[in-house]
Amino acid sequence: MRLLAVAASLLAGLALAVQSKVNGALGHAFGDGLFAALTSFGVGLVLLVVIVVATPSWRSAAPRFTAALRSGEIRPWQCLGGAAGACYVTSQGLTVTLLGVAMFTVAGVAGQVVSSLLVDRAGFGPGDPRPVTPTRALGALLTVVAVGIAVSDELSTPDHLWLSLVPALAGAGIGWAQAANGLVGAATRSVGFAALVNFAVGTVFLVIACLVDVLATGLPAAPPSDPRLYLGGTLGVVLLLTTVFAVRQIGALLVGLCAVAAQVAGAVLLDVLASGGIEVTTLVGTVVTLLAAGLAAVPSGRARVAVRG
Repeated sequence: MRLLAVAASLLAGLALAVQSKVNGALGHAFGDGLFAALTSFGVGLVLLVVIVVATPSWRSAAPRFTAALRSGEIRPWQCLGGAAGACYVTSQGLTVTLLGVAMFTVAGVAGQVVSSLLVDRAGFGPGDPRPVTPTRALGALLTVVAVGIAVSDELSTPDHLWLSLVPALAGAGIGWAQAANGLVGAATRSVGFAALVNFAVGTVFLVIACLVDVLATGLPAAPPSDPRLYLGGTLGVVLLLTTVFAVRQIGALLVGLCAVAAQVAGAVLLDVLASGGIEVTTLVGTVVTLLAAGLAAVPSGRARVAVRG
């Protein structure tokens, strides 16, 4: 099951790499990244509603979800994982133009791995708490360094460096969201229903953000006609289903590191296919990222914490 969870996390990273390209193109067509994110969440939400309604085992999770809320097995705030995803997307629109994509990526990954370490240590997600062992801590640190190396050819010091706190906090929210979605999946015994809750919450938050955006800047451009630009929501469904399953088996940190490794590798592959070339620093950073994820998965010999608070 651990190997299957690692494979699922790698698949999630690849889906995220392709989704970033698709949603980026959709945002360019709209002239507004928030509406691209809302479209992606909306497509994913509709797809999940159809699948959950058509799948008896997933549909039967609805009463278990209600019962878990009433009994206190899960708290309402533990169902807000989708809000973290919406905040992450919103932070892109707020800071990428000032920080640059490279600085945004490094700050976001740093926030995510630190958050995942703490979430696992506290035992917030499903399963037992996972201590901060030397291999896990070193793997997390190497991942941040490796991502920095991979994007170093594009990395520069922006005038508003303090804004890097925004993607760092948003990335920390993603680490928390993976564990929160895992809790919903464990309580409902359905990865599909947990993904549906995530998309529903995220869509609500993005609707609010888009309403504010319209009041501030006006309506975006007309929706594009190319159907390929609407695949982001489908890829998001794949991403959520795989991470909700994997986080229960291997914890938020290893899920995040594997996903980051596959995301960087997938992005490199897409760039190679598009341009036919690759920077040496990007290749080195990608290899180190994959090694860091593998290192974090190696037991260090420390006793595992087995009692939950």
